[in-house]
Amino acid sequence: MPLLMLNDLPRYECLLEASRELPDLDPSATEVFLNLLRAGDEAFRVVAMHLAKYDITQGRFGVLMALWGVCQREGRATSLTPAELADHTGVTRATITGLIDTLERSGLVTRTQHPDDRRMMSVGLTLRGERLLHKILPAHFRQMAWLMDPLSEPERKTLVRLLTKILGRAAELPPALVSSPEAAPAARRLRLARSA
Repeated sequence: MPLLMLNDLPRYECLLEASRELPDLDPSATEVFLNLLRAGDEAFRVVAMHLAKYDITQGRFGVLMALWGVCQREGRATSLTPAELADHTGVTRATITGLIDTLERSGLVTRTQHPDDRRMMSVGLTLRGERLLHKILPAHFRQMAWLMDPLSEPERKTLVRLLTKILGRAAELPPALVSSPEAAPAARRLRLARSA
């Protein structure tokens, strides 16, 4: 689902004119912000179209990738708790439950009792889930490369450096948001994203 919901971004001149009535509107910052969201939406759309060919959503793909990534790091099949998966994917625990339910019904993940705590469950990638990822990933990585192809290697490094600055700033959260009840989970997800 697009975050911006705008196909035509306002021209800089329009932002400049609006800033006369809205003194808090920084035309340059707004222009960059809107273009960042628009680019993110388009990248999301390209990936979603590819995943749709395999009847899988971005959220389910994120869970499969989190499980696959842990297996790759550990060098063996391993599992995560739903809470760990929620942290890895940046979604709420309620959302992760629905994603796991759907993936389990499709035979892509399995839920078992946690080996150390019988009150908890562990989620693991099935052979079918691993095979699906091996079908999806080659074209997925080619699409990433295709999307970034207009940028030279130095431009890519600059973009990563600039986006990292924005992520760092977002993790700080402005004072008005820190006092809101929604801020704590959002701040935690941003900190996790920075440390990943």
